Amino acid sequence: MLKTLDIKIISAHFITIILWASAFPGIRVALTAYSPEHISLLRLLVGSFVLIIIAIIKKTPLPALKDIPIILFLGFLGFTVYQVALNYGEQTISAGVASLLVSTTPIFTALFAVVFYREKLGLWGWVGSLLGFSGVAFITVGGSTEGFSLNTGIIIVLIASLSESIYFVFQHHFLEKYGAIPFTMYAIWSGTIFMLIFSPGLGEAILNAPLNATLVTLYLGIFPTIIPYFTLAYVTSRTGAAEATSTLYLTSVFAFLIAWIWLGEVPHSSAITGGLITLAGVFISNIKKEDVINAQSLN
Repeated sequence: MLKTLDIKIISAHFITIILWASAFPGIRVALTAYSPEHISLLRLLVGSFVLIIIAIIKKTPLPALKDIPIILFLGFLGFTVYQVALNYGEQTISAGVASLLVSTTPIFTALFAVVFYREKLGLWGWVGSLLGFSGVAFITVGGSTEGFSLNTGIIIVLIASLSESIYFVFQHHFLEKYGAIPFTMYAIWSGTIFMLIFSPGLGEAILNAPLNATLVTLYLGIFPTIIPYFTLAYVTSRTGAAEATSTLYLTSVFAFLIAWIWLGEVPHSSAITGGLITLAGVFISNIKKEDVINAQSLN
């Protein structure tokens, strides 16, 4: 029985990592036919529709009226801003680099926890944070042949990471109150509401887009947007949040691999070096910061 349970846990880990990793190259494919706004809108519409069906089947209650404003705000940051910014960023940077930059989210989350909740980051936390941001700096300028050259796509993806970090920090109370899956539903629905402003032109975009781009966008709406939250919740319920999130740092590795196979994106040496530095920083900063990372549910 224990062996069977271990296989299930390993499978859930694998599914979570692969699906979240696949989102980065998937966005690059969708961008060949859709605007960054329409990708997020279509993705969230699909995800919201599926979640509504699940919520009806499971008879998920609606949130308390007093919590709706802050849930709307968190959904706006965690899904609307995050996804649109990530899509814009991936117009000029590769899927692998984007995934590495997003991997700084736990560091931003830890720093925000220090500011807003007076969490103690500790020596390892500060060392890891400095190392992680050093890796980002290396990625930013490592491939430049003209001294310091800043790709705006990198800045935009870092804004996405920053926005997602705020979402993770302030979701803790609602995770305890409603549970991970119901709160994620509320947040995705909230993010979708804000995305409706970009509805004009979506129908025409779908009609004009090649089938493969539309299918990839639909894939993004169902698989990376929904399923990993369920598999991560399953692992958390069996092993605890610290162990459940301990393998998420592999997401960037698989994002590079999938982008290499799917898109032919060969990682630049500066991205590999900077990525290793960044991931090392993320790992070090979380050696004794399980409480902060427990709030993480990444892409």
